[in-house]
Amino acid sequence: SLSAGLDLPGRFLFATLTLMALIAILVFIEEAVYIYRKTPSSKRSIIIWINAAAPVISTTSCIGMWIPRSTMFTDFTAGIFFAIVIHKFLMMMIKECGGQKLLLRRFENGRFTISTGPCCCCCLCLPRVPITRQTLFWLKVGTFQFAVFRPVLVFLSIVLWSNGNYVLYNLSLREPALWINISMGVLTLTALWAVGIVFRKVRTLLTCKNIIPKFALYQFIVILNHLQTTIIHMLATQRVIPCAPPLSSTARGSFIAQQLFIMEMFLITVISRVVYRRKYHDLEPLECMDEEAGDKKQTP
Repeated sequence: SLSAGLDLPGRFLFATLTLMALIAILVFIEEAVYIYRKTPSSKRSIIIWINAAAPVISTTSCIGMWIPRSTMFTDFTAGIFFAIVIHKFLMMMIKECGGQKLLLRRFENGRFTISTGPCCCCCLCLPRVPITRQTLFWLKVGTFQFAVFRPVLVFLSIVLWSNGNYVLYNLSLREPALWINISMGVLTLTALWAVGIVFRKVRTLLTCKNIIPKFALYQFIVILNHLQTTIIHMLATQRVIPCAPPLSSTARGSFIAQQLFIMEMFLITVISRVVYRRKYHDLEPLECMDEEAGDKKQTP
């Protein structure tokens, strides 16, 4: 623990960040109770899982901040949880459309545009895929494989690390860290691609259910959890972030990342409460659009 070696400003910073993590947990608990009471049972657990992403990352980051040696375990725990959340977000979009049967009925003659990010946004020549039960199944597999295989790779990493064969920042060709990171990258891009394909199709239909701000919050967590962490680790590896005894450059980089995560996830938790703070109804998509059309006609 670093608490013994902290000066007064350091203790104030630690206390403030810990308080933010605790508030994020309390906000999530209050929101979970609200969702449990106001949301249909078919959507309840999925929405609570998605709302838990930011508080869980904030909590693991707070633990990693106070106990630097636990950073590897806290990062892996947050990564596994978020892998499950990505699959849950895809399932939430399907549920918000009324379920798989209603989605297939609504887009019976429609097609998925697969030339979307993060994998194929530049491949405009790719054909559009018919929306069928089989296509939807493979998109679910695209996110489910990430929720299954990421914990397996994390477990493998911990086993190798405990045996002294895994060094997180050693990316030479002979080290397993490089190949495990590449595998995780491929799995991550595939899962995000599947979510992007479905979102691009249903975003207009689900505008009345705040799907665009929900997707924006989900994207922010993805960017912060992957891109920001990668940049900080690269800067630490290249010694751009100087060492500060007793912390090395890489340890200090992780330390900075943990502190940023606490602040960012606190803000996302508060914003998520606003976005998801609404009464949910089991409306079919066509009914939802008819409501919006009726409101526009009544508006002078």
